[in-house]
Amino acid sequence: MPSDLHPRLLRGFVTTAETLHFGRAAERLHVAQQALSRDVRALERLLGDALFTRTTRSVELTGAGQRLLPKARQLLALHDEILTAAEQRPLLLDVNSDVSGPDLTSDRLLGPARAAWPNGDILARYLGGLAAAAEALIAHRLDASLGRFAGLDARVRSQLAQVPVRLERVSVMMPDTHPLAGRPVLRLADLAGHPVDICAGNPATTEWADLGARLLREHGLTAAAPYVPPVGVEETARYLTRHGDPMLTTTSGPLIRGVVNVPLVDPVPLSLVSLVHRPGLRHPGLTALLTAAAELGAREGWLRRPAGSWLPAADAALLEASAR
Repeated sequence: MPSDLHPRLLRGFVTTAETLHFGRAAERLHVAQQALSRDVRALERLLGDALFTRTTRSVELTGAGQRLLPKARQLLALHDEILTAAEQRPLLLDVNSDVSGPDLTSDRLLGPARAAWPNGDILARYLGGLAAAAEALIAHRLDASLGRFAGLDARVRSQLAQVPVRLERVSVMMPDTHPLAGRPVLRLADLAGHPVDICAGNPATTEWADLGARLLREHGLTAAAPYVPPVGVEETARYLTRHGDPMLTTTSGPLIRGVVNVPLVDPVPLSLVSLVHRPGLRHPGLTALLTAAAELGAREGWLRRPAGSWLPAADAALLEASAR
């Protein structure tokens, strides 16, 4: 059997054999009759045998066609069984946050995506950051993740696919006792003399530390010494109180008691969040997530870049490529 035998060719043959009519078979398959005829001829060339005898009044199976029909049905049944099993397994999604927030991108996507795939399950995981999730994606321990794709190592990026989802506004969070905590917004220049924690001590979020380093370097600001990062709301509050440095985050981050989240301006820094997955992954859960992202993005302008905003060049290139 030729190695490049496509299931579509077998499906066209079986349907034609069952109807013994190219027109009715094409209607059942929702294809043009000419396309179905081409597929049958292609299958005959691959197998080196005529499968049908055709006259102006009738279509009949040849001996070769009669021998092929039960085997083709078996192959198609196995093919469909494999696809059905793959589609029924849960989709494992890294949500890039261990807490919920009022406007977290992962929380916004999960609700409509799960509703769009009611017979399946999208299971949320938290691996600490996209850098950690990317290795799990490559190893097939994870199906998809959310995060800043442009900040990953080039070797890792070459093994993954991504779809831009949202431009998130960057902010800083700090204890409500911090000298800068009472302001509604902070100009980047206001952070001069205040080292900013960019989570440089976390190997799971190197893509985020990369964004922070670029932002601070381009605006003459200083990064705080790298510390072991906290996990969870209570630990984050304790961490911020202990170290005191403003921590780079996004305005959609979680609400934490005793901590304020202050947007940055002049310019407004942005981070491009993508839905990252393995190339060629076909899964109804992924389709549901991509559909939810597209619908929310169109309705709320998730990928609309504000005038005068700051975005790393690599992120801007990804955004531009997605718009083509």
